[in-house]
Amino acid sequence: MREAEKTYFITTYGCQMNEHDSERLAGLLEAEGYARASKPADASVVLFNTCCIRENADNKLYGNLGHMKAIKDVRPDMKLVVGGCLAQKDKSAIQKRAPWVDVVLGTHNLASLPRLLEESKVSPAFEILEQTEVFPSALPSRRNSPWHAWVSISIGCNNSCTFCIVPAVRGREVSRRLGDIVSEVEQLVDDGVVEVTLLGQNVNSYGRDLDGTPMFAKLLRALDRVDGLERVRFTSPHPKDFRSDTIAAMADCEVVCEHIHLPVQAGSDMVLKRMKRAYTRGKYLEKVALVRKAIPDVSISTDIIVGFPGETESEFAETLTLMEEARYDSAYTFQYSSRPMTEAAEMDGHLPKKVVQERFERLIRLQDDISLERNLRHVGTTQEVIVEGASKRDSTRLSGRTRHNKLVHFPSDGAGDGSFRTVLITSAHSHYLEGELVDGRSESPRVRQRVSLPLLSAAAAHDGARC
Repeated sequence: MREAEKTYFITTYGCQMNEHDSERLAGLLEAEGYARASKPADASVVLFNTCCIRENADNKLYGNLGHMKAIKDVRPDMKLVVGGCLAQKDKSAIQKRAPWVDVVLGTHNLASLPRLLEESKVSPAFEILEQTEVFPSALPSRRNSPWHAWVSISIGCNNSCTFCIVPAVRGREVSRRLGDIVSEVEQLVDDGVVEVTLLGQNVNSYGRDLDGTPMFAKLLRALDRVDGLERVRFTSPHPKDFRSDTIAAMADCEVVCEHIHLPVQAGSDMVLKRMKRAYTRGKYLEKVALVRKAIPDVSISTDIIVGFPGETESEFAETLTLMEEARYDSAYTFQYSSRPMTEAAEMDGHLPKKVVQERFERLIRLQDDISLERNLRHVGTTQEVIVEGASKRDSTRLSGRTRHNKLVHFPSDGAGDGSFRTVLITSAHSHYLEGELVDGRSESPRVRQRVSLPLLSAAAAHDGARC
């Protein structure tokens, strides 16, 4: 293949960790002389970085592979690559179902991609490892944004949630050294990045494998000292490991945004027990209250699963009442999807689709009402907004996000992506805000009341720390 023909296209499914990994895979390919193609049909290497959290991810992948077969029949030199979580789960089954795939690699060996592509010139290359070969953040990166970066602080998960396949495909938790993370962020800031999102399957337990105790609060405080860094976000924390030292760091650190994503999954203690979430409804709500005491204007989002095996109408009703009490700004809501390699798949009481759908629609209606209420509180305030680009619906307007992670649409003044603007919020909807530009940029990006938060007792701080 001539050098000029070396092009690639990556399709990413799933979570932010997969987006992070795709940027590393792109970096590896560009280091080998590949250029990004505008569409799959024009690429010499087409890579699908997969997710396996829900069943429709499997269906989407194999459907796309079927479509690519027709293109590959015309262009046999094209290389098809499948990586990520579904590859780790399905292993050799991918090449049995789609024998025209050239390379299969899992979540633990991203660095192997160039070698496997070379080997595939002779015969299809397949490599799935059970332990991480090279930490993904040590690999070159081709970021999709000049001003935002994903920063992986750990990989893997030590929890045993009965609905989740992630521990089976990502492995045991492994943390990066704190100094390595800070050095990466400093380099990113030197490269023009103003916002980073810290990634981990459970960021709150970061560092436990290094120091014997979680170090996440220490990491937040270290990043607060990085000159030029404007915003830090993180996802996802597990409520059982969400400690008061992290809440205190969120309240103290100028760069940490006033937003926390705290997945609850269900509002019934019985369902939480079947899920092996290792906390109760009451303990979860106590932590929500602690966050709001320390950061009164905090925005809180969550994940909720509807229709978990055995969920009764009264148990579902407890999820609705928890939502009413927690007053989430937003919620990522999912209908339960049975996954292989999970305990829940073998449980009795899987619910009919019709029942799950009806509950799902009730939950969405309730959350939309609460989201509107929470968004209305911002009307009449001025907010610092980072520009993400032109509005998808109106090219004369820009879209961006506040520190509370609220999407805002406002008139364009020609500002480039990653610029900061001060916006007066004029109206609110369930899923976004609208506003008008105010001259100048906020002198103080974090204007809020700070509350001194006493540390919990050791027993309370570690409540539910073991499944």
